[in-house]
Amino acid sequence: MSTRAAGASGPAAPIRVLVADDQELVRAGFCVILDATDGIAVVGEAANGAEAVAAVAAHQPDVVLMDIRMPVMDGLEATRRITGHRPETPKVVMLTTFDFDDYVYAALRAGASGFLLKDAPRHDLIAAVRAAAAGDALLAPSVTRLLIEAFARRPPATAPSPSRLASLTARERDTLLLLARGRSNAEIAGDLFVSEATVKTHIGHLLAKLGLRDRVQAVILAYETGMVVPGSPPE
Repeated sequence: MSTRAAGASGPAAPIRVLVADDQELVRAGFCVILDATDGIAVVGEAANGAEAVAAVAAHQPDVVLMDIRMPVMDGLEATRRITGHRPETPKVVMLTTFDFDDYVYAALRAGASGFLLKDAPRHDLIAAVRAAAAGDALLAPSVTRLLIEAFARRPPATAPSPSRLASLTARERDTLLLLARGRSNAEIAGDLFVSEATVKTHIGHLLAKLGLRDRVQAVILAYETGMVVPGSPPE
């Protein structure tokens, strides 16, 4: 295990990562890759959800790689407990074997910031950790599709009221709509004829007003409130 987290030097501290997976070889593989990457330090491991919750409290990581299916406590419950503590919580990236996992929607609702396939290439693993730490985690197209399909199957009575969006300005609503359409910050800036810095400001304001952790939760809320309707063409 690397000791860089405790004795890091240089202009920026490394991204502190906790790896939670009940398969020792998988867990060890992730740790080796991440510990060998500049700017990232593995600060702990966990073999089940209960250990992950305890390790987060002990090591205070920036990002948790969390397997969905684990003994004792699964990744969903562990994620709920980890992300339920405010204001400062680590970003959780869920590990799954299939991109069509039945638990994708539940994991996003639990507070996960994104998904990563266990057989993803090394550069995707590193990119996912860095994106999550930066708060810029985006839903991959396959996960976005699952999110929409899962929402379409849900009873309408479980959806939050559109009035929850009443506090947003017109420009913040436009930004949220484009986020839900899968646009990047640069694309949103182009669509709205503003700078990327302005887009980041709008996103920060709408997240704060709506009490959301990140842009993934914002996308979920946009679908749940009916701002974006599954199957409808972009406006």
